[in-house]
Amino acid sequence: MFKRILIANRGEIAVRVFRACRELDIEPVVVYSEADREALHVQLAEHSYCIGPASSAQSYLNTDAILTVAKAAHCDAIHPGYGFLSENAEFADECEKNGITWIGPSGDVIRMMGNKAAARELMKDAGVPVVPGSDGSVADAAEAKRIADEIGYPVLIKAAAGGGGRGMRKVFDPDQFEDLFEEARAESRACFNDDEMYLEKLVLNPHHIEFQIMADSCGNVVQLGERDCSIQRRGQKMIEETPSRVLTPELRERMGEAAVKAARAAGYVNAGTIEFVLDPSGEFYFIEMNTRIQVEHPITECVTGIDLVREQLRVASGLSLSFTQDDINLRGHAIECRINAEDPAHGFMPSPGLVDFVHLPGGYGVRVDTGLYAGCELPPYYDSLAAKLIVWAPTRLEAIRRMRRCLEEFVIDGPKTNIDVLHQIMYHPGFIRATYNTSFIDENLDTLLAWTNAADVQEEA
Repeated sequence: MFKRILIANRGEIAVRVFRACRELDIEPVVVYSEADREALHVQLAEHSYCIGPASSAQSYLNTDAILTVAKAAHCDAIHPGYGFLSENAEFADECEKNGITWIGPSGDVIRMMGNKAAARELMKDAGVPVVPGSDGSVADAAEAKRIADEIGYPVLIKAAAGGGGRGMRKVFDPDQFEDLFEEARAESRACFNDDEMYLEKLVLNPHHIEFQIMADSCGNVVQLGERDCSIQRRGQKMIEETPSRVLTPELRERMGEAAVKAARAAGYVNAGTIEFVLDPSGEFYFIEMNTRIQVEHPITECVTGIDLVREQLRVASGLSLSFTQDDINLRGHAIECRINAEDPAHGFMPSPGLVDFVHLPGGYGVRVDTGLYAGCELPPYYDSLAAKLIVWAPTRLEAIRRMRRCLEEFVIDGPKTNIDVLHQIMYHPGFIRATYNTSFIDENLDTLLAWTNAADVQEEA
């Protein structure tokens, strides 16, 4: 096992990895930007280094600075968390060249799976179902439109290097295709410095189902069940739960087998996620692989009893998985709500600032992953995620009731948050009955905001 690991991230995931290191008697080394000088992960650490100004390009994406710290601090490995450099193939390569273990898949695998058009072709060759669409990337709007006309509308224009809903456009009207294609390509160029695009048939009103996999260098690949991530706004997940109510045991087994097949085809090692869309008829299709730990990994930990970050560290050090497929038994139900510092009443505009007071919910089956504390500053330069509220219970209904109670107890004074909207979702019949899909927020946001406003008025009265 490693002696010292550099955590190349910030916020709740930096705290999460820090704690896993401490429990394994590994010395964690943290880095921070000038804006994060008082962040929780910095205050917890004995070894912390400033790597640049507030801008992520000059700090958390500054590979030279991070490698310099890793070498100066004699780190054996780097854990990238999620976001920032976690899917940067070149940085993974640089770590290995400098004799520092990258806690994740190899640069070659990240590169292969990061290009979603190439990953799609790999999955087709491996026999994993994929959504009908272009064979690889398309040269220009004219070629893309020709393919769209062949497969039929609606279609989905996607950036090969995309993620988080960026570089993606839905097209229902052929007359709008070329304008939307150029719009998506421009966004991809701005966000990812890459304008390679591809095309898929748009599956209407699907469920977004992802399978957690873990693989080691000994050839073992295990899937740890699914997460339903269909409660989304503009491609950004808001609520995740496991297990999914829409999967039958037979369908769960088939999708799990496809996830393992996908990981083996990629030659994958470490933690990863295979993402599928599930259409209303029960057919499922591969859409992408995330080559890192996911924001929503805690709910899988709750129902499996397996510490995924601990397994990441074990696998990266050359050890085999501490479990087999036969050891995976999903127990109970878990839900995660992403608590974001944003203002739902004004288009979910980011709401950074000083946290005057915070009260975190607790009790049996409750977990809060966060970097929040009273008096901390939520800087305006990064993602608005402030905390993850995770609950577990023996049944789904008990988990929903526990989440309601916890959202009622969660207090953040200062920045605006989405807590009230999440609370209203927990009472919505579509969520309670698990009849929701990826269009849930689009179809119900006005109602949810109205309920939230009415609750606020009643509270003030």
